[in-house]
Amino acid sequence: MLKKSCFIVLSIFLFILNSCKLSEEEKSTVDIGFSQCIDNDIWRKSMEHEMGIEASLHSDINLKIYNANRKAKNQIRDIERMIEDKMDVIIISPFESDSIVPVIEKAKAEGIPVILVDRKVNTSNYTAYLGADNIEVGRIAGRNIVSLSKGNANVLEIRGEATTTPGSERSLGFRQIIKQYPGIKLINIVADNYGRPKDDYIKNLDSLNKIDYVFAFNDIVAYNAWKIAKGKGLDKKIKFVGVDGLNGPNGGIQLVKDGILEATVLYPTGGSDAIKLALKLANNEIVPKNNKLSTILIDSLNADIMSNQFDKISIQQSDIEEQQNVIKDQVKKYSTQSNLLKMVLVLSLLLLSLSIYSIYSRIIISRKKKELELMVEKIISQRNEIEKYVEELRKINEARLSLLTGLSHEFKTPLTLILSSIESLGNELKNKGVLVNKEINLMYNNSRRLLRLINQLLDFRKTEERKFKLKASITNILDFSKNIVDDFDKEAKKKNIDFTLTINNPELEIYIDQNLMDKVYFNLLSNAFKFTPDKGKISITIKEDKTNNVVKIIFKDSGIGIPENELKEVFNAFYQGSNNYKISSGIGLHLSKKFIELHKGTIDVKSKKGTEFIISLPLGKAHLDPKSIIKEPVLNLVHQSDYLDLDVIEISEPNKNEDKYSVLYIEDNKELLDFVSYKFSSEYTFYASDGTNAIERALELVPDIIICDLNLPDKNGFQICEILKKDLRTSHIPILILTASDEQDSYLKALESGADIFLTKPFNLKVLSQSIKGLLFNREKLRFYYSNNISNVQSDSFGISEQVFLKKMNEFIEINMDNSSYTIDNLAINLNISRIQLYRKVKAILGIGVNDHINNIRLEKSKEMLKKGNKTISEIAYAVGFSTPSYFSTSFKNKFGFSPKEYKTDTN
Repeated sequence: MLKKSCFIVLSIFLFILNSCKLSEEEKSTVDIGFSQCIDNDIWRKSMEHEMGIEASLHSDINLKIYNANRKAKNQIRDIERMIEDKMDVIIISPFESDSIVPVIEKAKAEGIPVILVDRKVNTSNYTAYLGADNIEVGRIAGRNIVSLSKGNANVLEIRGEATTTPGSERSLGFRQIIKQYPGIKLINIVADNYGRPKDDYIKNLDSLNKIDYVFAFNDIVAYNAWKIAKGKGLDKKIKFVGVDGLNGPNGGIQLVKDGILEATVLYPTGGSDAIKLALKLANNEIVPKNNKLSTILIDSLNADIMSNQFDKISIQQSDIEEQQNVIKDQVKKYSTQSNLLKMVLVLSLLLLSLSIYSIYSRIIISRKKKELELMVEKIISQRNEIEKYVEELRKINEARLSLLTGLSHEFKTPLTLILSSIESLGNELKNKGVLVNKEINLMYNNSRRLLRLINQLLDFRKTEERKFKLKASITNILDFSKNIVDDFDKEAKKKNIDFTLTINNPELEIYIDQNLMDKVYFNLLSNAFKFTPDKGKISITIKEDKTNNVVKIIFKDSGIGIPENELKEVFNAFYQGSNNYKISSGIGLHLSKKFIELHKGTIDVKSKKGTEFIISLPLGKAHLDPKSIIKEPVLNLVHQSDYLDLDVIEISEPNKNEDKYSVLYIEDNKELLDFVSYKFSSEYTFYASDGTNAIERALELVPDIIICDLNLPDKNGFQICEILKKDLRTSHIPILILTASDEQDSYLKALESGADIFLTKPFNLKVLSQSIKGLLFNREKLRFYYSNNISNVQSDSFGISEQVFLKKMNEFIEINMDNSSYTIDNLAINLNISRIQLYRKVKAILGIGVNDHINNIRLEKSKEMLKKGNKTISEIAYAVGFSTPSYFSTSFKNKFGFSPKEYKTDTN
């Protein structure tokens, strides 16, 4: 409460203190930007000085000057900045007449008035121009020389660069006067950008031709020309005329007074006028487009007068500046005293407020103290309750973990008995038949897998509770790696994988816990073999790095790899890659990392083309606790069948000539694929696909039934089902989806994709068998329906995709009814499917061949025509596409049991 009150009083103080400033800020300012083209010119310094003085007379003007330093790109950049800063008015003294035109037009388009001073540009899109008439300046100089020479002299003109309008316009006006007098011979040369006459000037001085007058486009050039002439002893023989007429030690007026220049033409800077013009534009006053400044010739007759006038103006300007400084000091003093007074008042108010508040606070604090004591008692009570609750949760969690661990251990005993019994049974029945041996292998492999998962679960619990004790012994890493590699050689040959082991020091020995490192090797290699396709590459590279005192063991494969954004999550417990369609526990890599860290090592992963795991283990034993080092390892190594399956008997491709219903089974688990195929091979013709070519296989075979797993390597079961149901060639095929997921969403997705039946794993073989039979029975009902409604196909909910196909096919047949040469090939082309696919689809839907169906349509049509009785039998035969009446009569009698003639007689 105290802080809040102090804050309020302090806010009042700050408000009063800044009220003066706020009142000043409420008055709007005029932001004027000036882009100067040259920085080291006396005339332009004078212009900037005049602008500064004029701006200081107006408290609402904020003038900012930019200097381009003779570079057009700098000037463009400065003007762009002024546009971005939303200046009220922009004044520009252009360096070039063309390059800055776009940015001037941009400023005008943005609604910012643009004033050009001194020089013009090649556009009319500016607001106002301010400057002397440069053509008139040249004319004044020309008249002066004509008057002095009486129309007979050699005159040298030093003009400026053609890129600036003052130089070109002064030269134009000067030549307009001179060319009127034939007795005057004119020579033209050009000065550089820094006011120095070029080499042509010196050559003209050194020539035999006498020069009487030199006219330079400004006083600086004229003065530089005089100095060169003086160096050659010609300064008394040549008279120099310049332009600018600035006052001051180096100005044109002083040069005239010193006899260096014969005359100079006054060229006012217009700095003060430019600011006045800008202020008018900012106040939305109307100003002329062109604003001319007055000029005059200054020679020895009026130089003193002009100098005195300019001196008086300078003195007045200095007085004004001093007065302004005095005013600023007075304002500053007033502001300081005013603020001090306000501060005293506020502090007095603050002291009074604090006194009142201190009395109030004593009363409030005593009340709050009592409330606080009660609150503390309540918090202590709640904390004790939370601690009890946390302890209860810990005990419950511990009980759950203990139960899970106990169950895991309990699983191991019956699994051991099952495995031992299967192994014993396998030995006894080894020569009793391959099919019995196959099922024993399946049971043994999957029992070992279950045991591996239980062992991983127990290892995970140990790592979480940090109960693993490292038992490291000196080990030849090559021999250790070779023993594990030998276990995977058979798998590598089976999948035709290039599997290699290389080492740069075969004698290298390191300290490792062989039991733990054995699990790391098997985890990494089983993953590599799981995700590396046939004919791929897997390598183990062992490198001794003496510089860093480590050994690096690199496992590299050419498999599917890991998405880059998931690399950081690889070693997290229960991680499942987004591109991993094979279900796993997700703790193998997590355990591997924990085991490596027990060895004080590191494991990293890279994935570009395939996956690369890099294990780094320190050399020697200095990094290990002496208690964790043993002389001889107590081995409890991984059983290779935990990761690698025993050989399973291959199921041969079915005999395609057998007259059975055909089933396409799409499943990526080869053991399950072979097992189901074997169980149903006596009843159905079974075809298999591992999911990589499911769509192509279905289109090739057009089977009677498709059984499809959900999790597949390329497309999932929902996607495959949806594609096949939308394809005209396979839309009629019943599809049964199998999945390990029993979620409601999965069931809904299966229905949405068009699946006919959805079964969850583990499924009962009897249920699967009955489901297949049910689908085939429904297919037979559809055949019966379609075969009895050939010419009356309706688009209802009963087999809608088949009805659409039949309707479309019947339309093509009816269109070509009278064409006896219309064949199955023509119909297949019209339907945009192959001949064999057309045959299989019609056979699946109607149970008859395509030719039979075409003939049935034609014969049904002929019955209708015979009823009407307005055509002969021969005409009807040709009308329905039969090549001869006799073939039509034979076909009609075979179909209906009586001849066309008998049918026509009976109906009429």
